[in-house]
Amino acid sequence: MTNRERAQAGRTIGRGSDGHYPLPRYNPTRRDLSLPQGSDRKQEVLIRMSATLDRWSPYALAVLRIVTALIFMEHGMQKLFGFPAPPESGMPPLLSLFGIGAVLELVGGFLILIGLFTRPVAFILAGEMAVAYWMFHAPQSPYPALNGGDAAILYCFVFLLFVFTGPGAWSIDRARQPTGPRHSWER
Repeated sequence: MTNRERAQAGRTIGRGSDGHYPLPRYNPTRRDLSLPQGSDRKQEVLIRMSATLDRWSPYALAVLRIVTALIFMEHGMQKLFGFPAPPESGMPPLLSLFGIGAVLELVGGFLILIGLFTRPVAFILAGEMAVAYWMFHAPQSPYPALNGGDAAILYCFVFLLFVFTGPGAWSIDRARQPTGPRHSWER
């Protein structure tokens, strides 16, 4: 057996033909789960808890999307309209980097809020936040807590999460897609 074959065999031990570890299907009407022989009560509780949490994942993702979008839109409204308070540096010109960022924050935040074109918009907004961090925050200090860039980093990675997961429940994108789950956690 070659090293490559040994490595491949080591990666597939205990997995099914699809490459994933077999887990019992959750059926809320059944009290007993068909678990492998010799499993204990703790494993059964963990599987039940995991199945329950998996059912709520699309809704938790939607709440994260909505709250993120509302707070993100506030930054755009502050730069464009001076609401709730004007920025410390004053109102930026519309065609400056700050003005373009404000338009992206307001319009992109609204699209994320309603869940329309979530993946491409989230990709653009993640890029905007990466640029904002490296152009404006990182030159001040290498530490996000000192340079004020911690929010930009969090927004960047939350938007990257939406690129890969989609909008979750309660979105126009989800209403427009064909019926049936796209992800294992949507079953």
